[in-house]
Amino acid sequence: MLDGISLDQLRTFIAAVDEGSFSAAGRKLNRVQSAVSGWVSSLEDQIGVVLFDRTGRIPKLTPEGVLLVADARNIVAGVDTLKARAKLMSSGVEPELSVVIDVFFPTGLVSEVAKAFVSKFPLTPLRIFVEGLGAAYQPILEGRCSLGILGSLPVTFPSLVGERLAEIPLVTVASKRHPLAEFNSKIPKRELAKHVQLVLTDRSDLMAGQDYGVMSPLTWRLADLSTKHAFLRDGVGWGSMPIHTVAKEISEGELVILESDELPKAGFNLIVSAFHQASAPPGPAGRWFVDQLKECLKVRK
Repeated sequence: MLDGISLDQLRTFIAAVDEGSFSAAGRKLNRVQSAVSGWVSSLEDQIGVVLFDRTGRIPKLTPEGVLLVADARNIVAGVDTLKARAKLMSSGVEPELSVVIDVFFPTGLVSEVAKAFVSKFPLTPLRIFVEGLGAAYQPILEGRCSLGILGSLPVTFPSLVGERLAEIPLVTVASKRHPLAEFNSKIPKRELAKHVQLVLTDRSDLMAGQDYGVMSPLTWRLADLSTKHAFLRDGVGWGSMPIHTVAKEISEGELVILESDELPKAGFNLIVSAFHQASAPPGPAGRWFVDQLKECLKVRK
């Protein structure tokens, strides 16, 4: 019966292949050669396939054995992974970590921490989502993500606990070819209102009826930051961007920082915090993720 195959049989089969003989496999497994031969023979009887050609001095894998040893390895590896993951769960490590990241947060920093996460928690899947404004808070509020690295909003969420991480500088820019780039002094608000302002749209209803930093009646709302960035470069409109995204283009003169009474040339800072539901604090993996972000932010200062 195939259902009666044991892990001992599969491990013995794999050892015989890896060690090159039944006697060598016996030494590795601390068993006598006859026991190894018996385990392999019983496996062959159960599956109805000859795994080794025994006509020579040393048993040699049959073509069927070559194919089936890969399956045996997958089965044993899967069981070992199950055991290891169960052990982690029993110690309190999350079975997976789902994190939503604010679209303004530096992607390179998240990638750096994610790479280290794989080494630290190899059996804990990491799921990353990127959203903006209220849509970034929604996965935390709904329990779809256990952790959020999110920018502050002019609304509060009593069910969430926040831990301040950093301030992300934002600057207002336009292409060097845009009419607003011709101003050598502060731009009057009436002039800003004459041109299209590019604004990220909120894909949630959490900020319905509220405009965040909108100064022009000519507003184009875009679903993602990369599209906004491309439109700014092409002179389609003006708008705010995280400095780390546009610093190179500013230094090269392709983008120009705009200044008005409402928009200081130094820009303004977006406070970013790590949020989680008050009733569900992060486990060891989540806590490590937040602490690692803090360390990386310190290095980048």
